[in-house]
Amino acid sequence: MGTKQRQAIASLENSYTKQQEVAARSAARRRKLLFRRLTVFFVMAIAVSALLISTLMSREESLAEKKMEKVQMEEKLAKLEKEQLILENEIAKLNDDEYIAKLARSEYFLSDKGEIIFNIPNSEKKEKEKKSSY
Repeated sequence: MGTKQRQAIASLENSYTKQQEVAARSAARRRKLLFRRLTVFFVMAIAVSALLISTLMSREESLAEKKMEKVQMEEKLAKLEKEQLILENEIAKLNDDEYIAKLARSEYFLSDKGEIIFNIPNSEKKEKEKKSSY
């Protein structure tokens, strides 16, 4: 007697019970469809979120690279402006006849009448040559 026996319950077959069964099946079907719609919605929301996050990350990385490139270009611009200033000064000096004569004497060993040019070796150059040969 330890086991319980199931007793068969008779169901009534009338229009009210049929309506209740149809309503219960309809409600179960609506819940099932609602669950499916919500699942699809959340999957789509996750996919869109992942797409937006990956786009944001790639844009952030691109922006960081552009900032680094901007800093490098600004440094290069500063160097070029400095070089331009040096070259403009050189141009101004090259328009001066005295500077050209001095340059010709020092670089090309040209002399005026009655001048004698002595080439004295630079001691610093000799020291550098000795160090580099060892």
